Amino acid sequence: MKNILVPTDFSDNSWNALIYALELFKDIPCNFHLLHVTLLTNYVTGDSPIFPNNTMVEKTILKQAKSALITLLKKIKTLPKNKNHHFYTESQYNFFIDAVREQIEEKNIHLIIMGTRGASGLNQVILGSNTGDLITQVKCPVLIIPENAVYKIPKEIAFPTDYNIFYQYEILNFISEFTKIHDATVRILHIAKKDENLTTYQLDNKDFLNDYFLDEKHSFHRITSKKIEQGIQCFVESREIDMIIMIAKNINLFQRVLFKPTVEDISYHTEIPFLVLHE
Repeated sequence: MKNILVPTDFSDNSWNALIYALELFKDIPCNFHLLHVTLLTNYVTGDSPIFPNNTMVEKTILKQAKSALITLLKKIKTLPKNKNHHFYTESQYNFFIDAVREQIEEKNIHLIIMGTRGASGLNQVILGSNTGDLITQVKCPVLIIPENAVYKIPKEIAFPTDYNIFYQYEILNFISEFTKIHDATVRILHIAKKDENLTTYQLDNKDFLNDYFLDEKHSFHRITSKKIEQGIQCFVESREIDMIIMIAKNINLFQRVLFKPTVEDISYHTEIPFLVLHE
């Protein structure tokens, strides 16, 4: 039984993320933990911070959230019933990251699925937001669902790498198990500058990846581009990529792909789900 945490603010994009999650794991037994956090910062910042007592928290701050969660459960019940899925709700008055970490520990969360909104680039959509904090400060797999993402079976999954990181078995095992859910193919992608050659260390890491995925559907690709994000955009369009996997340990590549795309022709960050993994 997988335990999946789905933070929600009751917006359209958080509903879209939930729908994506239900479709993605429709054949997998799952406990979906729906979490709404009333941000503590809304009350403790400013010239005259408010520190509500427990009574105020329960009767005013959390009352509306709990009611909205009940409404969300009713909305879920209008969907086709899936015997594999069970739903639980949690409403907290807390800092967002603290609330998520608490849920991960208490509920033994395997994966977080969260929606994003905005169409002006992840540097404005995520950076500084709850999602940005989530993928940089919480060491739990996170599946990011952009607001324009429409669910389709993820058959083509891109895995960008510069081969400068030796990936641990735990990371590769997660990728392997995840891709097997829908018999997906992993497209291992290297964005290189013109005339750039791999070092001996990079070649060894590439060989290791090839050995690990030897009995699974995978392929290696190289695209020449001065900018990583433009190379990925080209690959996404040419291969009709359904999802992108990023490893947070590779800070340079991670930030370039997720936080730096600002040119108008980069659209993968508003359409393609990202699976972010941590070592």
